[in-house]
Amino acid sequence: MTHFGIICPGAATGPLNTMLPLGQELQRRGHRVTLFGTLDTQSKALAAGIEFQSIGEKDSPLGSTAESFAKLGQLRGLAAFRYTIEMLKRVSSVTLQDAPALIKAAGVEALLVNQSSLEGGTIAEFLKIPFITVCSAVVLNREPSIPPFFTTWKYSPSGWARLRNQIGYTLLNSIVKPLEDLINEYRREWKLPLYSSLKDSYSPLAQISNAPAEFEYPREELAPWFHFTGSYHTSASRIPVSFPYDKLTEKPLIYASMGTLQNRLIWVFQTIASACEDLDAQLVISLGGSAKPESLPDLPGNPLVVEYAPQLEVLEKATLMITHAGMNTTMECVKKGVPMVAIPITNDQPGVAARIAWTGAGELVPLKKLNVSRLQNAIKRVLTEESYKQNALRLQAATLGAGGVSRAADIIEEAVSTGKPVLSHLR
Repeated sequence: MTHFGIICPGAATGPLNTMLPLGQELQRRGHRVTLFGTLDTQSKALAAGIEFQSIGEKDSPLGSTAESFAKLGQLRGLAAFRYTIEMLKRVSSVTLQDAPALIKAAGVEALLVNQSSLEGGTIAEFLKIPFITVCSAVVLNREPSIPPFFTTWKYSPSGWARLRNQIGYTLLNSIVKPLEDLINEYRREWKLPLYSSLKDSYSPLAQISNAPAEFEYPREELAPWFHFTGSYHTSASRIPVSFPYDKLTEKPLIYASMGTLQNRLIWVFQTIASACEDLDAQLVISLGGSAKPESLPDLPGNPLVVEYAPQLEVLEKATLMITHAGMNTTMECVKKGVPMVAIPITNDQPGVAARIAWTGAGELVPLKKLNVSRLQNAIKRVLTEESYKQNALRLQAATLGAGGVSRAADIIEEAVSTGKPVLSHLR
């Protein structure tokens, strides 16, 4: 039996919905699993049956995450991305300061590190224990032919596209430099080699994405130990949410959610409602905690509006989803075979939305071009053209065939037991 520790960025729902099912699967196999996080993470860990150890109680008291998310939810584009990096830096600082001693005292023997938690690999190196990188967001590994994750740029292997991508990565370097500098400060203090780039923070044993390979752009430079294992999402790792199923009709269900972070742009919900008003379908809107349904003005078409929804269960009934293109929600749609209309706001959502369009599983409507007419046209195309549903089902088959949480746990166990890189069978 191995005692695994989980390091995950803050209390964000998306990463936790990937990491906690992994923890549950490892526990099922007889291992011990502890999530190390701020107090705002505790309820989600305990709901999943995962042990919890708080860090940064002084710097990140209960409720502090909600305040940060509320501000983030009002931003968009690069402003929101920069604020996200500031949040990650604060969390990383607390984790680097507090987690090593707690992890050592708990007897943790290996770490599962979310790819967005750049400090996790440094902590593992300092403690001389193995770690595995888990990609909950779009794959962050850089390549010259792959557009930066914060853009909706189309994939192209051409020379002009590579130049465009290089300019984008130069901007990305400037945005993430404060976070990289923080980690290198600790590496210098701990007598560890400094990172020359962010890829140095990824595991040399195994890197695992919860997407199927078919969702990702053509890759040429991923490590031989990079694995696409498909979705891990399950209701068993989540706090139960009530839902008025009796209010659903027999009409095709359009489910709309802008996630739980960038969801304070109320005008977006108003635009969605107007775009669906004249369609022969029922619109269900989840506000993701951004507001109480009764606080909203009357929306066109009288949609069913809830503060939260049990997303996996609602997707079972959905014909289409209107989404912010968070990787968490997108992989849930893929797992359920539901086509999408994506309205990305910031962070990796533009890159995820671009892949939704590239795979043919949905349409992309950029936020800066969002209006009722453009959104309604996109919704009608996805509802009426069979190719979108067929491509969603193709991705569903791919993710179900990739092995999911069981395959990911196999890779983790092999990496930790052998201490050697676990090579991908795709190689």
